This record gives sequence, structure tokens and C-alpha cells, in this order.
Amino acid sequence: MPVWGYTLFLIGTVYVIISILLYILQDYLMFKPEKLPKDFQFYYEHQETEEYNVDTRDGAIINGLRFKAANPKGIVFYLKGNSKSIKGWGKFAVDFTRHGYDVLMVDYRGFGKSTGRRTQKAIKRDMQVVYNKIKEKVDEKYIILYGRSLGSGFATKLASMNSPRMLILDAPYYSLRHVAKKFIPFMPLSLLLKFPMPTYKWMKYVNCPIHIIHGTDDRLIPYNTSVKLSKIRPELTKLHTVIGGGHKNLNTFESYHSMLSEIITSKPQKINLEGSSIHVKHTSEKSNA
Repeated sequence: MPVWGYTLFLIGTVYVIISILLYILQDYLMFKPEKLPKDFQFYYEHQETEEYNVDTRDGAIINGLRFKAANPKGIVFYLKGNSKSIKGWGKFAVDFTRHGYDVLMVDYRGFGKSTGRRTQKAIKRDMQVVYNKIKEKVDEKYIILYGRSLGSGFATKLASMNSPRMLILDAPYYSLRHVAKKFIPFMPLSLLLKFPMPTYKWMKYVNCPIHIIHGTDDRLIPYNTSVKLSKIRPELTKLHTVIGGGHKNLNTFESYHSMLSEIITSKPQKINLEGSSIHVKHTSEKSNA
């Protein structure tokens, strides 16, 4: 075999080996779960909680917590990111309970006390089962879906199949394939990814108000991702920009809390555009205007 042929064979072999490893190990690369013992007791200072276990049709158990507000105005179904468990994520519930909303957080399969084999299809099905449980007690017009990072895709999928009051996306991705492509552009991701999570496809079928919150300095999921997402359903979408915000620190910005407060406490109002300049066009670049 000539040298060039041997070189191509070697490169091809290495490429195939890397592809196989990525396929096998991606679950460990994508998810950073924290597992909790069955008898673990959740505790949050100044927060009243109630623990739930939901059985799935394939025998898995989805564990969740409901953070209770006094005289709740509704409920926020909070779909968290790809790390830890609701033990740590629970500290963010105060951002909603202080505004009079209950918060329900659940752990995905293999996180916290939840069990079962993780697949994109299984988690989507789990979240719908939980949503159905919420609907049994709360009218959909009082349900807010909040998706943070990884959870933004699942929240969008839920919103596309149901009729919640609104959908809030915190640092969302266009799709996980687009995120992965940023780091490994030379790999056949359409074949390798078990969790492609095409948020942009699901958003086309969302019919409730959509609010997207993103930091301009997010290095994991670029801010431009949210700009692209906001153009899919522009008539329903509002993009909220946290100047200087990164991927994991939006809660440390006063502007984030101001935006969140405005989003969840305001009521949609139709704007009267009569007498506005909406149809006025600049006639030429040379005009004084």
C-alpha cells in the first residue's frame, strides 16, 4: 500500500473510532446528573415544598418538588439544565414564589431520585405526563412553562403540544446539533446525536406568547441563537437582553429580575397602532430624517 493510501486508511480509522466513542459516551458528556438517595429530605429555608413521584408507563419514576406560594396566581413548570438535581436548582424557585406563583421542578431520568433510561423520546413523554398531572388541578391559562438551557428544548416541545399561558426560554439553543457543531464541526452529528433537540422546529407550532431571555456574553450558547429563534414566531415572541450576562449567571443581574417580574406579572395587551408611524417609510438616504 502506498504511503498516501496508508495515511488515508489511518485517518479514516481514527475518524471512525472517534465517531463510535462520541456515540457511546455522549450521554456522559451531555448530562452531569447528581443522584440522591431515596430517603433524601429536601429542605429550603422560608420555602414550603411538597414532594411528588410520578410513575411512567415504562416503569420509571420521575421525582419532583412543588414550591408553594400563598394564594397562588398560577404555577410555573420549571425545566432545568443538564447538571446536578433539583436539590440545587430549587433555590431559583424564589424568583417565582415571591410573585405569587407555585413552582414545579422535576428531575430528568437518572437525576436526583428519578429513575429510568434517558432518551429524548422518553424525557419528552415524561414531561407531558407531568404536564397532564398539572392540568388535572390547574387550568392551562394559569400554567407558565419555563425552560432553562437544556430544558428550553423540552419546554418548547411541551408548549407546541399544549396551550399554556406563556413560554419563557432562558439561554435557549437553536438545536443541540448546532451547539455540538460549534465544538466538533467535522463529525457527522446528524447520525451521531441521540439528543438533537430541534427547538427551532418545535417553536413553529407554539401558539402562546414566547419570551426569550439571553445574555450577550454567553459563550456556551451564543446570544445570536436567541435572535434566530425570535424570528421563527416574531408575532408572538419578545427577546429580552441581559447586557453582559453569561450562560450561568443571569440570576446575578438586576436586569434579569426586572425582566422576569415584568414578564410574569403583566397581562398581554393589544397595541393600538392607529395614528402611529408604523406605515411611514423613509423615502431616501439623503433625507434629513
